Amino acid sequence: MARLQIPLDALTSRLNLGDRFSSMRSTSLTQRFSNLRPLSEFLDVKRFSKPANFAETQSRVNYNLSYFSSNYFGVFLMLTIYSLLSNWGLLFDIIFVVGGTYVISKLEGRDLEFGSQRFSTAQLYTGMYIIAIPVALWVGISGALLWLIGASGVTIIGHAAFLDKPIDEAFSGEAV
Repeated sequence: MARLQIPLDALTSRLNLGDRFSSMRSTSLTQRFSNLRPLSEFLDVKRFSKPANFAETQSRVNYNLSYFSSNYFGVFLMLTIYSLLSNWGLLFDIIFVVGGTYVISKLEGRDLEFGSQRFSTAQLYTGMYIIAIPVALWVGISGALLWLIGASGVTIIGHAAFLDKPIDEAFSGEAV
């Protein structure tokens, strides 16, 4: 039976995902939020309208995703915080993994002696993951991730598609 080959480069090059996310890796959080747009501009009700066709929708989405990128990142962070606060088990599991990783890294490669027992860092990491992964599956991490992706996508793409460009930007791409 032959394997199905999916050309990921063809899919991602059309959406320009590599260039869109490369700037996010190289910026810190302070730089990320330095170009945060004011809420009066982000939620300008007078500029919301239905796009006439798909080309206009695509043009609006491309413009708004780059112009309001910090605001959209803030929306994603708020939805993430809401998701964690509404799922206490998942929040506990994440705190457990982060805290366990911190404590194990403080050992600096030495073994942990607990009474007469001796545990290596590999054993400690394995024990932590043996506990954390079933707990994450039990509390519904997949549902939380799918909800976060769906809610973020609908909110961000919906806002970007229905918010019209400013008047000065609308005519900048047209030839005179």
